[in-house]
Amino acid sequence: MTTSSEIEEFAHVSNGGLIVTASQFGANHPDLIAGLAARQRLPVVYPFRYFVASGGLVSYGPDFVGQFRQAAGYIDRILKGEKPADLPVQAPTKYELVINLKTAKSLGIEVSPTLLPLRAAAMCRPGRDEEMSPVEQRDGRLKNVA
Repeated sequence: MTTSSEIEEFAHVSNGGLIVTASQFGANHPDLIAGLAARQRLPVVYPFRYFVASGGLVSYGPDFVGQFRQAAGYIDRILKGEKPADLPVQAPTKYELVINLKTAKSLGIEVSPTLLPLRAAAMCRPGRDEEMSPVEQRDGRLKNVA
């Protein structure tokens, strides 16, 4: 997907929406995609939190801070003499679900009351007025991100 006409096409489908993958295009154009989706009143699920900060509706993806911590553990093990080839491959263990409540409201989407108590607090990014509700998933359970 690279044009507004393609996003417009999705907007005319009954109960339509988009899922943006972790592609190079998506990563380089979060404001463009969020803006086009907002103009078309199209709900979109994104792979990373920064899309929600750009006005997107929902993101679900790995917690990068957790991944950096995992990487630090790997570096520590390598510096202590372990061979990198002997270390196991690690996948993210912590995922975040972030909901932009302002965008949800503008799209007429009611966020489930079961999710609202999970939010730590409505967050505002510097320079942004979007409310976001951060929730993490670990072992299949949702809980607050603080």
